[in-house]
Amino acid sequence: MDTNKVAVITGGASGIGRATALKFASKGAQVVVADFNEQAGTQTVEMINENGGQAIFVKTDVSKFEEVEALVEQAVAAFGKIDVMFNNAGIGRITPVLDQDLRDYHSVINVNQHGVVHGIIAAGKKMRELGTKGVIINTASVFGFLASPGTFAYHASKGAVIMMTKSAALELAPYGIRVLAVAPGAVDTPIIQGYKDQGMVDAMKAKVIGNKLTTPEQVADSVYLLSLEEASAINGSVVMADEGYASFK
Repeated sequence: MDTNKVAVITGGASGIGRATALKFASKGAQVVVADFNEQAGTQTVEMINENGGQAIFVKTDVSKFEEVEALVEQAVAAFGKIDVMFNNAGIGRITPVLDQDLRDYHSVINVNQHGVVHGIIAAGKKMRELGTKGVIINTASVFGFLASPGTFAYHASKGAVIMMTKSAALELAPYGIRVLAVAPGAVDTPIIQGYKDQGMVDAMKAKVIGNKLTTPEQVADSVYLLSLEEASAINGSVVMADEGYASFK
């Protein structure tokens, strides 16, 4: 049981973020749930606290560095430290590249890419300051490796997350801080609603071993495992949590 661990999870109001918050709490960690959606984020916290866990909610727009920095400070103020930073908040848009509204493009980049930048820097600085040999985990995607129609901005953001993970791992290693990423495939979360609306989910399922969508809980399990000291040899890596999406079809 990780009764002495403090985990900060962005995008914790739903999907992979909520499932990961619940997972860490079930293992005894103290959890800080961050999201722009205050109502749903508070619900995640209530789910944890009602089951005997310890969690707080911090409303956060990850596209703004000052808010992510404040999130980290509030985590330390509440629980004394930060051991795990899960940079998970993400959004998506389904638009052909030549029909791309640049405002939508930049909104995806600001959350998916810059949000991770902000989390790495804010958490990394605090871990270094406190002498914590922590773990920073970023949500990448199979779409950081594979092309799919209509997701130009999403591809750009997740490709960036992959290289930022490797670069940050190299630079933070001297402080005992690991940086890695998890790359989900076809996960049944609100972010794929656009695919559902366009009738593309069956095609996504066909690329997965078992012909099914991955659950948020499965990805949460992978994130938790990567946070453990027993996974200390995994650093600078992108771990595929895609049930074969990127490998076999």
